[in-house]
Amino acid sequence: MGKFTNKVVVVTGGASGIGLAIGRRFLQEGAKIGLLDMDGEAVAARCRELSASGGDVFGRRCDVSSEVQCNEAAQAMVAHFGGVDVLVNNAGITQRAAFVDTEVSVFERVMAVNFFGALYCTKALIDSIVERQGQVIVIESIAGVAPLLGRTGYCASKHAMHGLFTSLRTELRATGTHVMIACPGFIKTNLQSRALGADGRVTTHPQSVIGRPGTAEEAAEAIVQGALKRKHMVVLTVAGKLGYWISRLAPALYERIIERKFRAELDR
Repeated sequence: MGKFTNKVVVVTGGASGIGLAIGRRFLQEGAKIGLLDMDGEAVAARCRELSASGGDVFGRRCDVSSEVQCNEAAQAMVAHFGGVDVLVNNAGITQRAAFVDTEVSVFERVMAVNFFGALYCTKALIDSIVERQGQVIVIESIAGVAPLLGRTGYCASKHAMHGLFTSLRTELRATGTHVMIACPGFIKTNLQSRALGADGRVTTHPQSVIGRPGTAEEAAEAIVQGALKRKHMVVLTVAGKLGYWISRLAPALYERIIERKFRAELDR
């Protein structure tokens, strides 16, 4: 019997990458899993795979940038499972280009998915989660607490998420409901292969990284362990932990390091 036995865990962006790995890992802890993803065919396929192993899994297509779709998906999850204990706000997109070259529409798109998507889903499910004294888990980024060259739109969305969900945690504390923020460093998923360029199309610009990228499975393990302990924040990967503490203790030094390591991100 896992520690999340019969708990209902809903994961956005759950058809691939970190989201799918999180769903699988919570399933091992005995949870019932709800998967939301904008790729309807992929989410249906993942549900079949996970259900074949004996899991109680329910999926639905959902573009989290649409408040209407988030509300409809939330209602479907509650109707199917009877309620939700844990929401994992994982769906997200990124971008790579110099600020001066990037169209405003790119910033709007990134904010729509990363920030408003997490906001919409949380608003739609918060009553059920509070009723069950559950958790909201937010897959943020080191970019949510520190600068990162070439990703101003991505950083802006993650900083906004950090402000929203740390504040929400203080509001919900008295209810017994918890909010955990997970800050991955570089994780090898298809997120980076879909990064938006300056004009809003998928960029072919090479990605810069620091250290060995982690795997989705490693990230999922750390996130589930953090959820078990109801941690406030989980920072992932060795490079991520190092970057987090340098940015906190010596922010000017951190900015110089990032400028040197990621200067190529600004190449036109």
